[in-house]
Amino acid sequence: MNENLVKLGAYGVGLIVLFGAALGAGAAAGDVVAGPAGHTADAGHLPASPSPDDPSPGGHDAVGAHATHAETASDLPGGLQVSQNGYTLVPETTVLTPGEPVDFRFTVTGPDGSPLTAYQVQHEKKLHFIVVSRDLGEFLHLHPEEAGDGVWSVELTLPRAGAYRAFADFVPEDATGLTLGVDLFAPGDQTPRPLPKPSRTATVDGYTVTMTGTLASGAADTLVFEVSRDGRPVTDLQPYLGAFGHLVALRAGDLAYLHVHPEGTAAATGSDSTAERVAFHAKAPSPGDYRLFLDFKHGGTVHTAAFTVHAEQGSADHGADAHESGDHESGDHESGDHGH
Repeated sequence: MNENLVKLGAYGVGLIVLFGAALGAGAAAGDVVAGPAGHTADAGHLPASPSPDDPSPGGHDAVGAHATHAETASDLPGGLQVSQNGYTLVPETTVLTPGEPVDFRFTVTGPDGSPLTAYQVQHEKKLHFIVVSRDLGEFLHLHPEEAGDGVWSVELTLPRAGAYRAFADFVPEDATGLTLGVDLFAPGDQTPRPLPKPSRTATVDGYTVTMTGTLASGAADTLVFEVSRDGRPVTDLQPYLGAFGHLVALRAGDLAYLHVHPEGTAAATGSDSTAERVAFHAKAPSPGDYRLFLDFKHGGTVHTAAFTVHAEQGSADHGADAHESGDHESGDHESGDHGH
């Protein structure tokens, strides 16, 4: 992946994003995957608990309209399966009371069925934990602590009633990296929020984040994020978990997931290093809408800017000049997706 590293000058930071080469499909994979895209399409009252007749912890075993039986488990983007390569995400509960903090506990079991205890450290953490609502209106990036015997513990509050997806992003000590996902529920009356319109700018906590570049299916391009405050560029972004920026990308509908970090960490250039922008080499697995959550740190505080991006069908030579076409429509919207 080093050849994809984007060099942005003295302050630039290169990040690599490959959203995956295939669409989500659970039936062909033979593993439990995320609930259907239409799960939260209608307002209503959620069940108090998943159906006992349903094989998945989240109560669903089918994916949305992107499914194709030609794919295998190795083709799938991350987060669509609760079990992969012998590893399984096992929460102690999948039903939480909305608005109430709980000590949420879970394990990851290995191929031998025992709780996994040996992890590689990736960007200062053994495991990254993301929780997002099915309508992509809520986003939480949490950092669980090891409670012993392979159990992870984190304080979790689901802010409103609805269906959620929890992702565990980790690398076993002697295996490749995985992202496993499981559905969570906050029972109660709920009205799904519409997906915000595509925009090249987002505002959060008084900051404005601007994105240039084009996301397309089948063609890689560079997405560059620049931050400003009070009309002035922010040129001193700070390291956060060994990186200047973290990106979580989720495909609307099935929540296919990707979480990536810089190829070169902040620690490699010194703890006092700063950056003025972050960049990602990005390719979508399919045309459609995506929600991007960018974590950045400034003034000692972590902020999360959220973007909706529509990926068009690309071509092999699209990425060569797409970065220059940064004059698409844009508009500000307030991003309430903090979660830190």
